[in-house]
Amino acid sequence: MKEQARILVIDDDATVRRSHEAVLKANGYEVDVAENGKEAIAKSRAKLYNLALVDLRLPDMDGVELLTAMRETVPKMAKIIITGYPSQENTMEAVNRGADGYIVKPYTMEDLLRKIKEQLQKQREARKLSEEKVKEFIEARAEEYESRALAKHSSKK
Repeated sequence: MKEQARILVIDDDATVRRSHEAVLKANGYEVDVAENGKEAIAKSRAKLYNLALVDLRLPDMDGVELLTAMRETVPKMAKIIITGYPSQENTMEAVNRGADGYIVKPYTMEDLLRKIKEQLQKQREARKLSEEKVKEFIEARAEEYESRALAKHSSKK
């Protein structure tokens, strides 16, 4: 059975949090919500999430500041910035601080779900590549060890 992706929705608007939570759960995701940056940091330290949806404007900190804080606690979590205030400066700063995606309000739930699926697919591919590299490393070391053991054994004869 496929593991359910865990998503953290961070938005100060209760309506947005509830609607995103409902749609994401209906699409098979495990969802938690946070209404500010401090709560999001605490939740991300207590539980691992595959992805976070981060509103750019939060009551206690800027969403870009939150990206930096979350990158330090959960660097592998994909982070998508959501904003109603698009600018090239915001986009560049968000990307430089660790945003993996950027979506501008108003957007459709289909757009949001597509962006989430893209990021989760990239995450799975990166994990698979890492696992393959570890496997190759272990196999190479095992072969090296066997060669040394055979050489040592044959030199004793």
